[in-house]
Order: sequence, then structure tokens, then C-alpha cells
Amino acid sequence: MNNSKKIMKLTVNAAFIAIIAVMSFTPIGYLRIGTAIEASLLAIPVAFGGAVMGVTSGAILGLAFGVSSFIQCFGMSAFGTTLMGINPVFTFIICIVPRVLMGAGSALIYKLLKKKNVQDNLSALISFLAAAVLNTLFFVGSFILLFGNTEFYSGLETQFATTNVIAFFAAFVGVNGIVETVAAGAFGGAVGKVIAKLKKQAA
Repeated sequence: MNNSKKIMKLTVNAAFIAIIAVMSFTPIGYLRIGTAIEASLLAIPVAFGGAVMGVTSGAILGLAFGVSSFIQCFGMSAFGTTLMGINPVFTFIICIVPRVLMGAGSALIYKLLKKKNVQDNLSALISFLAAAVLNTLFFVGSFILLFGNTEFYSGLETQFATTNVIAFFAAFVGVNGIVETVAAGAFGGAVGKVIAKLKKQAA
């Protein structure tokens, strides 16, 4: 990769990281209701940047999302602050790892779809939907795995009126995931050609 392409890649990644930062620390990044419902819209810029710049950039942008999410745990997010009080290390893990995997995964899905010559808008739609779904599944799965034996988890089971892990997973994903999926799908379906054009310029 020549210097101009390296500079462009760094610039584009920096621009998306800036978008993630702005969304993270303004009301446009999250829909918060109570202590359990925190639907995030940050999967959208992660998926967008990953589709344009590739799997590595997707992972980097996912990391930026994860770091911003972890920062939220220091008093800005009721849910995250509660988790920090229980186990800071586990909180760091569930903030970072699911978002990195989501970013890389959605970018990989877009790349595979384009290799199959899937139409631009459809490729973007599917990869953006995948980002929202993967973000929710990875995060909630990690939460159940790492915090499933805590009183906080038991309290959420009571809130969702279930003691079954699968039922809780479905309820929690349903509440938090629907907004993310609808927003990501709507945005992804509209910017497919934009992504394709930016990707050609970055190639």
C-alpha cells in the first residue's frame, strides 16, 4: 500500500472514530430507558466504515465503539455503572470484545456479498443488519456468560418475568435489539451505492 492510500485509510478511520465519539457522548448514540434498556446506534458507523475500508478497519472501529462504551460505565450509563461495581474486568471484556467481533464480522459479510456480486444496496442492508444483530447477540451472550450468577442478573430475570436463560436472552435481545436492527437496516439500505463509491476511491 503506497503512502497516499495509507494516509487516506488513516483519515477515513479517524473520521469514523470521530463520528463514533460524537454519537457516544451525545443523546443521538443511545436510547436509554431505565437501567436495562440501552439500545445503541453506534453499530451503524462501525458497519459503514468496515464496509468501506475492510475487515481490519471494521475491527478498529468496533474497538473504538467498545472503548467509548467502557467509558460510559464511569457514571454515564446506569447499566454499565452497575456492572463496573460488580466486576470491572468482566465489564471491560463485554464492552470491548463483542464490539470488535461485530465490526470485523459485519465488514467480512459485506466483503463476501460483494464477491458474490450482490447489488450494492442489498449488500449494505444485509451487513448493517448483521452489525446490529451481532452487536446485540455478542453483548447479551457475554453478559449472561460473565454476569449470569450475580444478583443483578437475577433482578433482571425478575424484571423480565423469567428464570429461563433462553427466555431471558430472547426478551433482553428483543427489547434492546429491535431499535438497533430497524435503524441499521433503514440506514444500510439507503447508502449502498455511497459505500461502493467510497470503496472504489479507497482502493
